Amino acid sequence: MKAAVLYGKETIRIEDIPEPPLKPGEVRVRIEAALTCGTDLKVYRRGYHARMITPPAVFGHELAGVIAEKDGTVQGWNVGDRVVVANSAPCGQCAMCNAGQPNLCDDLQFLNGAYAESIVVPERFVRKNMLRLGEKTAFVDAALAEPLACVVLAIEETGLKNGDRVLVIGSGPIGLMFVSLASRHGCEVTVAGRGERRLAAAQRLGAAKTIDVAAAGSDVSEAVKAARAEPFDVVIEAVGKPDVWETAAKLVRKGGRVNFFGGCPSGTKVCFDTGWLHYSSVRLMASFHHTPVTFRQALNYIEKGVVRTSEFIDGECPLSELPLLFQRMAANNRAFKTLVRVRE
Repeated sequence: MKAAVLYGKETIRIEDIPEPPLKPGEVRVRIEAALTCGTDLKVYRRGYHARMITPPAVFGHELAGVIAEKDGTVQGWNVGDRVVVANSAPCGQCAMCNAGQPNLCDDLQFLNGAYAESIVVPERFVRKNMLRLGEKTAFVDAALAEPLACVVLAIEETGLKNGDRVLVIGSGPIGLMFVSLASRHGCEVTVAGRGERRLAAAQRLGAAKTIDVAAAGSDVSEAVKAARAEPFDVVIEAVGKPDVWETAAKLVRKGGRVNFFGGCPSGTKVCFDTGWLHYSSVRLMASFHHTPVTFRQALNYIEKGVVRTSEFIDGECPLSELPLLFQRMAANNRAFKTLVRVRE
């Protein structure tokens, strides 16, 4: 089968590789939709991910498709079933899983290989994080479930409620998902980001106000303060830069909450005004990844039409051109998400 293989920093090759045989409890899924992702772009730039992927390895993790083959021990699934598969599966037995935080599982297994004609889904994933799709659910819609599940978890952990004044910093796909769900929770959402198309999408998804950071000189703090006098109840950082983390803490009200959702490069540090944080009772948190529960909730949102795929996917690319696509994304990441056609 044809597949994209990551060999290291900014090196992807499209190769013919053998389809591995199934082990007990596994299924093979014929991929019908695969999407690009900001995390995959980070992995491409760095050449690896300490927890998710060690090159050389098949690449990509947002996918949906059809079961093409199953091991004889698999129960409850049939060849031809339409499915979406998460990119991780917790063990369900460690201290973190028993504490109700399976996203922090001590033995969290990851799955890569979405940019390929098919993928083998390991036994644990089949049991815990593979979901059946409704008859009318499009594969491309279902492939959004994984990133949306991360946002669902963050929304829950942040405790968003009706009437909250929320600032989302970042207008990429994740930032836009926050806009969509926060608006659904009855929040008044402001988005600070870049790109006319992205900010227009934020308005369509429910943002009450948008702030073009680039037009304001690229200083997020000054741009937000110029557009709004009052601080926010909640600030969500969806960029993943240390200086923006620091800015986020300056824009929340006394007693407010800040969620540092965007992951910064390993080893970076931030500096906060301890007096402000302490005497203002500001709550800082960070949300990582997703759980089997939020993965199911995300698919439910998608199948109910709460999240509209058309707002997040703005292009298509054949698998053969994936290396060139990632080169363009690394040079100027202004795309939303791209649907990768794995069979040409």
